[in-house]
Amino acid sequence: MASLTVSTATSAAGVDKQREGAEIITGAEACFAHSKQMLTALGFPGGVMPLRGLEECGWVRDTGFVWMRQKAPYEHYFRGTGTRVRYDAEVTAYVEEGRMKRMTGVRSKQVMLWVPIVEMSLDGDKRDKIYFKSNVGIGRSFPAAAFPDDDEEEEGKEKEKAKEEKPAADDGAAVSK
Repeated sequence: MASLTVSTATSAAGVDKQREGAEIITGAEACFAHSKQMLTALGFPGGVMPLRGLEECGWVRDTGFVWMRQKAPYEHYFRGTGTRVRYDAEVTAYVEEGRMKRMTGVRSKQVMLWVPIVEMSLDGDKRDKIYFKSNVGIGRSFPAAAFPDDDEEEEGKEKEKAKEEKPAADDGAAVSK
């Protein structure tokens, strides 16, 4: 069962002041829906953070601090960009419209090294590109369309399959005449 709580308590040790006043969501389905909603509200495509098995996510709207905790680290291959990305069990960032900065828990495989991604932002005249920046300041830009969420990806596969089947049906009709 999913739940939403607003945390205002602090521990005696002051473990994590960043999370004070956070909206905390628990439960896989609720967290998945919340993370998609947050990405959309920030302007990002839903598939840019394809986290799996989420257990908890939170958002401190006053500071923009967010976190997403999943059961185990997750590795994802983005076909649209040809890159492999590893998400740790917990991913954190400070968010604002069109930008996630001071990110932790996200690494991209470049050549043979895992490079930490510390920022991603919408780029381009139409904000149709996403720029990913590493901790050494080097970055890469990809089209936002390369990060469809699962629903968009399934729609694309169905359209592609329909296009492949249609010409074959037309060829068969032409032969039978």
